[in-house]
Amino acid sequence: MKVPHRRIMLTVALLLPLLAATVLTPLPAPAATTSALDFQNAMRKLWEDHITWTRLTIVGVFTGDPETPATEQRLLANQDDIGNAIKPYYGDAAGNQLTALLKEHITGAADLLLAVKAGDQTAIKAASDKWYANGNDIAAFLHNANPTNWPLTVLQEMMKKHLDTTTTEALANLKKDYPADVAAYDAVHEHILMMADALSTGIIAQFPEQFGGSVPGMPRSGQSADLWTRLALILFAGGALFTSGWLLRRRATHPAG
Repeated sequence: MKVPHRRIMLTVALLLPLLAATVLTPLPAPAATTSALDFQNAMRKLWEDHITWTRLTIVGVFTGDPETPATEQRLLANQDDIGNAIKPYYGDAAGNQLTALLKEHITGAADLLLAVKAGDQTAIKAASDKWYANGNDIAAFLHNANPTNWPLTVLQEMMKKHLDTTTTEALANLKKDYPADVAAYDAVHEHILMMADALSTGIIAQFPEQFGGSVPGMPRSGQSADLWTRLALILFAGGALFTSGWLLRRRATHPAG
């Protein structure tokens, strides 16, 4: 059966506005896939990994633990993880640049540890100067990415304190002053959580639409309990029964940090 030409034209005329609306109307923006709180906790996890594997590297270098090369590789991989975490907000090039700066931070720390272990004062001075200069480079990079929320002087002070507390931790471990070593790691841990929160809060403030405009709550962390358990196992395997028992007791009395 033939459809009259006029009916076809009328049907097309009625459909055209609907088709135009379908094609030209912008789609609504997708809902945020990450809550502010989840992002904040993820940032904390990354930086806790950073200090966890740094600590195990310190212990490994000074004790000659054969696991140390694998530990160092895991520590370097953490710098990739941190760089990847900022790519959704600042792009691949920026993420790769942060990773490169953080890997310099790690290799610089390794150079400093070896110089300290050898007692070479000239090498210690050179490695320390280079390490702290890299800390300032990291602060400048982050400030340039988010100048409103990450003031340069604040970032410089945060990086300096991270290096200072890590140095205190390493020196205490080298001297076998284990109570001071443990206390120093607690200071490292407390500071890195503050630093991680400053970084995540800055990104959330700069890109609120990525987080649905939500306000982050208080992150929670339980990773340090796992670290104390791991260190206890390492020390137990090496015959340090008293120290490992002490660490296990500390884990029981400080289950979340």
